Amino acid sequence: MDYFESKGHQIVPGAPIVVKDDPTLLFINAGMNQFKDVFLGNSPVQYARIADTQKCLRVSGKHNDLEEVGHDTYHHTLFEMLGNWSFGDYFKKEAISWAWELLTDVYNIDKNNLYVTVFGGDESEGLNPDEEAKDFWKQHIDESRILYGSKKDNFWEMGETGPCGPCSEIHVDLRSDEEKKLIPGKELVNKDHPQVIEIWNLVFIQFNRMANKQLVSLPHKHIDTGMGFERLTMVLQGVRSNYDTDIFTPLIAKLENLSGKKYGSDEKQSIAMRVISDHIRAVAFTIADGQLPSNTGAGYVIRRILRRAVRYGFTFLGFEEAFMYHLVAVLVAQMKDVFPEIEKQQQLVEMVIKEEEQAFLRTLSQGVKRFEQYLESNSNTSVIDGEFAFELFDTFGFPIDLTQLMAREKGLTVDMDGFQRGLAAQKERSRKAAEQVTDDWVEVNAQEGVTRFLGYNSLQCEAQIVKFRKVEQKKKIFYEIVLDQTPFYAESGGQVGDIGVLVAGSQTLKVLSTKKENNLWVHVVDQAPKEIDAVYIAKVDEYKRRLTANNHSATHLMHAALRQVLGTHVEQKGSLVDADRLRFDFAHFAKMSVEEIKEVEKIVNLKIRENISGNIQLDVPIDKAKEMGAMALFGEKYGDKVRVVTFDPEYSVELCGGTHVDATGQIGCFKILSEGAIAAGVRRIEAVTADRAEEYINNQMDTLSEIKELFKGAAHPVQSVKNLIQEHAEFQKQLEQLQKEKALQNARELLKDSVKIGNVSFLAKKSAVDPGQVKNLIHQLRSIENNWVVVLAMEQGEKVNLAVGISDDLVQNNKFHAGNMIREITVHIKGGGGGQSNFAMAGGKDSSGILKALEAAQDMVKSWV
Repeated sequence: MDYFESKGHQIVPGAPIVVKDDPTLLFINAGMNQFKDVFLGNSPVQYARIADTQKCLRVSGKHNDLEEVGHDTYHHTLFEMLGNWSFGDYFKKEAISWAWELLTDVYNIDKNNLYVTVFGGDESEGLNPDEEAKDFWKQHIDESRILYGSKKDNFWEMGETGPCGPCSEIHVDLRSDEEKKLIPGKELVNKDHPQVIEIWNLVFIQFNRMANKQLVSLPHKHIDTGMGFERLTMVLQGVRSNYDTDIFTPLIAKLENLSGKKYGSDEKQSIAMRVISDHIRAVAFTIADGQLPSNTGAGYVIRRILRRAVRYGFTFLGFEEAFMYHLVAVLVAQMKDVFPEIEKQQQLVEMVIKEEEQAFLRTLSQGVKRFEQYLESNSNTSVIDGEFAFELFDTFGFPIDLTQLMAREKGLTVDMDGFQRGLAAQKERSRKAAEQVTDDWVEVNAQEGVTRFLGYNSLQCEAQIVKFRKVEQKKKIFYEIVLDQTPFYAESGGQVGDIGVLVAGSQTLKVLSTKKENNLWVHVVDQAPKEIDAVYIAKVDEYKRRLTANNHSATHLMHAALRQVLGTHVEQKGSLVDADRLRFDFAHFAKMSVEEIKEVEKIVNLKIRENISGNIQLDVPIDKAKEMGAMALFGEKYGDKVRVVTFDPEYSVELCGGTHVDATGQIGCFKILSEGAIAAGVRRIEAVTADRAEEYINNQMDTLSEIKELFKGAAHPVQSVKNLIQEHAEFQKQLEQLQKEKALQNARELLKDSVKIGNVSFLAKKSAVDPGQVKNLIHQLRSIENNWVVVLAMEQGEKVNLAVGISDDLVQNNKFHAGNMIREITVHIKGGGGGQSNFAMAGGKDSSGILKALEAAQDMVKSWV
C-alpha cells in the first residue's frame, strides 16, 4: 500500500465478499470485480490510479479452487488479492516496471528466482503475441527468463463476456539449488509444481468479449493486477507452503490443541487441518460481511464450505462435537487490524458457525444410521448401490468419499457409476433450471455514464432507449431495456424494483421488474420495442410504489423501535420490502416475547400517528453521516457521499437509497405477523402496513366472529376452545385404550388359526385389519405368547401390503429375521422392501401373488425350524 501510494495511487477499502448487484457473480472472486462498472464505462472514473487488498472467494463457477484446497500447498477458498489499477492512465510499461521494482528492490526477492510470462498469441482469435510486453520486460530481466504463455494461462477473462486482455505473470522458483540444477525453473512454470508458482498477474485490459465471442477493442486501456497475499507471504517468510506462514500456523496450532493430533505426523490428518484452517476464513469473513448459510445461492455455497470442513474434522480428526467456532477468536486476533468487521461481528459469527456445525453433525449421525439400516436390509451385498450413495449425498450431505470410507470399513465397495449417474442427473436439472441465453446489447443512442434516476421526485418522465437486448430463460422470452433516464426504482438495498409501463405511440411495453446490473438501470419488459428511436413515456405503477414506500419507511421505524426495546446490539442483517409486506432480519440472541412484540408495534404505530416528516439528505459525506448517528451496515459498500433518511433525528437516522413516505402518517397502520429464528443469533420479523394491515386485522376479526358463531355466541370464545381441546384429548385417550383392547382381542383370535411347525406357531392369512394398526397388533401378540411367526396380507384393490412379525425369543435365534423374510416373499406381489428382525412391512402392486407369498413364508419357517 505504501509503495503504490508513493506512485500516486489512491488507497481504497476492499468490497464486501458477497456481490449485491451483479447477476454474473455470487462472490467477489478477483480484485477487479468492484471496478467492473468502470471498465465497462457504466461508472465514472473517480481515481485514475487505485490500490487495495481485496478478500476474494473462489468456490463456484469458472474460478473454482475448492477441490484443490488442502491437498496442495497454495490453493485457497478465501484469499487476499493485493492489486493496483489504472483506469485509462498508465499501461504496460509502468505496470511492469513498478511490479519488478517492488518485488526485487523493496521486497528483495532474488531476481535469479523469478520468471515472467507473456501472451504467446492465438491464431483462432487472430491475436498476435504480446511483443510489446516482452520488450518492456527485457529492460529488467534476461530474455531467457521471459516465456510465452498460452491463451489459457496468459489471456485473462472475467467470464463468458466482458472486459479482458493479455496478461503477464510473474513466477518464483522456491526450490533448493540442488533441485534447480536437475531441472531448470523455466520448464516448471505453469506446470502445477508446488514450489514454482505464480505470485503476481499483470492484466492489460484492452478488449471487450461479446456474447457472440468476438473481441472488440476498448476505447480506453486499463491495468488490473493481482498478487496473492498468502503466496507472497510464503516467499518472504522463506517457507515452502502457504500453510507454514503465520497466516495459517496459529489456526493449525489451535486445531492441534483441540484434536490432540500433531500436524505433519499423518498425511490425511494434515490435509484435514489445512482444509479446516482455510475454510474457517472463508466462512467467518463471509458471515461477517452479511451472508448467512442457507439452502440457496451464496448462502448454500457457504454452508457447503462449512460442511466440507466439518466432515474433514469428523472423519480424520475425531471431532464429534462442534469445534470450528473455537477458531474464530484466533482469526479475529490475526485480522482485526486490517478487517475490523471480523472483530465487531465475532459473537454473531461464532454463534452461526456453532449452530451450523451442530445441525450438520446431527445430519451426519442420521446418515450413519441410514447407512447402517441399508446394510441391515442388504446383508448379502458386497456393493453399496450407487443410487443409495447418491441419496446419502443429496439428502444427508454425505460426501461420496465418506460413504466409500464407511463401506471399506465393512469390506464393501460403492457403485460409483450409479452414483455418478445420479450426480449428473442432478447437475443437468440444476443447469436447465438456471439456463439463460442473453444476446449482446443493441446500441441505439450512445450515452456517457449511468442512467439518470428521477424516481425520487417523479413517477413519470420522457425517456429514450440507450440499448436493449433479448433474454431467453425457461423457454420464456423477455427484453431488457436501458433508458437515458427513468423514474423506475431498480431493486437494491432489499427493496424490489418498480413495475409499470413504457409507452410510445401504439405500443405499450409492460415493465415486469427493474434491476441494477453493473450500475445500469435495466427494465425487464414483456416484448421487443418496435420504435427504438421514439421518445417513450416511462410510467411507474403509483399504487405499488406507494405501498412499497410505506413498507420501507415502516422498516426504518421498526428498526429504531427494536433497538429501543431490545437494545442497541440490534443490527440489520437483511431485508425485503415490496408492496405486500416487509421482512426484516436482525441480530438478537433470544426469541422476542409477546410483550416485546407488542411494545415494538406500539412504538411504531405511535410514530405513524405523529406524522413525522421524512428528511432526506443527498450527497452527505460518509463521516458526517456517521456523526449524525446513521448506521452503516456490514456487507454494504458505501461511497464517499451517501443518502441519509431521517424520521426525527432523535429516533431514526439511516443510510438508505430506497423510496420513502413524505410523512409517516401515510403508512396508516403497522402490524407484526411473525417473529422467529433463521440462524443462530439472527431473528426475522414479517410485518404489514396500510391496506395489507387493514386486511389482516379484518381477517382476524372475521375468524373470531366465525368461532363465536360455532359456540353459539359464547361470551368467552377462548375458554370455549380450551374446553373443546380438553374434551378431545380425553376422548382420544379413551379411543386409544379401546383400540389396544381390540388389538389384544384380535391377537388372541389370530393365534387360534395358527398351525404348528415344529414348536413354532405359524399364521399366514389375508386380513381386513387396517395397515396402520398392524404394528400395534403385532406388539399385542408379544405380550401374550412366545414362539410365533405371523404373516398378514392386506388387500386394497390391486395394491397389497405384507407384514411379518416374529416373537422376540425366536429373533434371538439368528435364523429368524422378519426383514429377510419380507424381502424374499414380496417378489410374488411385485414389491420390495426390508425391515427389522422382529417386524417388517412392505407393499406391492400384484394382489394375485398373495397366496404364493404366504406359501413362500411358510416354506422359509420350515427351513428355519
